[in-house]
Amino acid sequence: MTPAEILSTHGPREAMEYDVVVVGAGPGGLATAIRLKQIDPALTVVVLEKGSEPGAHILSGAVMDPRAITELLPDWKERGAPLNQSVTQDEVLFLHEDWARTTPQWLIPGCLHNHGNFVISLGAFTKWLGEQAEALGVEIFPGFAAAEVLYTEDGRVRGVATGNLGIGKDGQPHGGFQLGMELLGRYTVFAEGSRGHLGRQLIARFELDKGRDPQSYALGVKELWEVPADKAKPGLVLHSAGWPMDEHTYGGGFLYHMEGNKVTLGFVTGLDYQNPWISPFEEMQRWKTHPAIRAHIEGGKRIGYGARAITAGGLLSIPKLVFPGGALVGCEAGMLNAARIKGSHAAIKTGMLAAEAAAAALKAGRSHDELTAYPEAFEQSWLHAEHKLSRNFKQWFKQGNTIGTLMTGVEQWLLPKLGIKSPPWTLHRHAADHTRLHAASQVEPIVYPRPDGKLTFDRLSSVFISNTNHEEDQPAHLTLKDASVPVAINLERYAGPESRYCPAAVYEFVNSGGEDKLVINAQNCVHCKTCDIKDPTQNIVWVTPEGGGGPNYAGM
Repeated sequence: MTPAEILSTHGPREAMEYDVVVVGAGPGGLATAIRLKQIDPALTVVVLEKGSEPGAHILSGAVMDPRAITELLPDWKERGAPLNQSVTQDEVLFLHEDWARTTPQWLIPGCLHNHGNFVISLGAFTKWLGEQAEALGVEIFPGFAAAEVLYTEDGRVRGVATGNLGIGKDGQPHGGFQLGMELLGRYTVFAEGSRGHLGRQLIARFELDKGRDPQSYALGVKELWEVPADKAKPGLVLHSAGWPMDEHTYGGGFLYHMEGNKVTLGFVTGLDYQNPWISPFEEMQRWKTHPAIRAHIEGGKRIGYGARAITAGGLLSIPKLVFPGGALVGCEAGMLNAARIKGSHAAIKTGMLAAEAAAAALKAGRSHDELTAYPEAFEQSWLHAEHKLSRNFKQWFKQGNTIGTLMTGVEQWLLPKLGIKSPPWTLHRHAADHTRLHAASQVEPIVYPRPDGKLTFDRLSSVFISNTNHEEDQPAHLTLKDASVPVAINLERYAGPESRYCPAAVYEFVNSGGEDKLVINAQNCVHCKTCDIKDPTQNIVWVTPEGGGGPNYAGM
């Protein structure tokens, strides 16, 4: 049965009405909800979260700039916010396969200065933020995935519907069937994170990206380690550039020492890469073998793994933030500052700004119109000024890592010393990430070393410790527009890049009876969205699985 047939047979859906519906219980969505209740406790606010609890699907480095959370909850320390480890030292390395060069402290650009920031588990922080929201009377529905945008007859957003439960692989309702419900709001705020399923639809429907540069993405592959006490350096923040990336592939590593002998580390690969043989997961494993990196974790134990796409296009790629009936906040809107490698403070700030605009509109008796006060406030905010300084960051790296590094130094180090707050030039990009792949025949294949099971690992053992789980008897949430394309085009021309860019071994090409076919292991999916972004034919569409499915990150 099609979704429409299911609804006509088993409907109508139960509907619940609120002043504001928020989709996504990440920092941006929860900040929206908290600020609304701070302004007017009488407002009714609901937050939908597809993970099993707030924070379950959250993945980030993370070093947090506390500026926004201090604005939202000035007494966060007294409230027990898990910002426990302040940054004590910044270290920036340029790696060659055989050596490492440390950047002198006086040459580190301002975007990589982290004095006053905190090394945190963003998942733990998000869980705490959810508790603050609930204490104010915000309703949070974990395990409920928003699967459909609902519109008024004249095309305004009026809310969302959650996905149906208990639909089998054959598309038929089974014994555990439960029809989704409608959450209707006078305004709906979308905070799904990078490449949000519904946000992508809204951007296309309302042409919110018209006149903007194409969005640019990266994939972050992350691990959490417990290390011997003599290796622990609480508060050390290390970033690396160079090896194992080549001159024309954007990427870099991060390694942060947390409290409790924990080290969080990962590698970010720009999804505009051109070589179809690249595997971001394997690049991360290879990066750990560099002596300058392995020295921090060798002898320790890996206790966590995850991966997530990062929206990194910056100011020039941020879409229009509002549309009739709603708004985009946080990484849904591309608010991460790639130069600073930070996005949680931006998510919180934009959530606050959207909430303030919505609260004023509701007070005036408005509904389902455009919250124009939100983008206007953003343009006057410190966050916009921060983004303006970094607006050329990814554009420079499109011209090679040497030029990107040099010009980042000019814009983030030299110009501020000269008293120039923003570069007097602006660069633009015109090509979307998925268009960048060369044919496999034009590039030398990459042979990655086999994992040793101590320092480096395979994908399946990694997915296992991400606590990923999906109900197997449900329609695959990784869908193909045309089932013939993976073999006829992707395998034939690009040697099947989906089998390499996915960090969770979801996609594999198998030959059965002399015929190639693509097998999709949807149960492995960690919801990183890379396939939805990088597929060269844009044939893969990520849709929401049953609520509660996916990873259950702990300490990440």
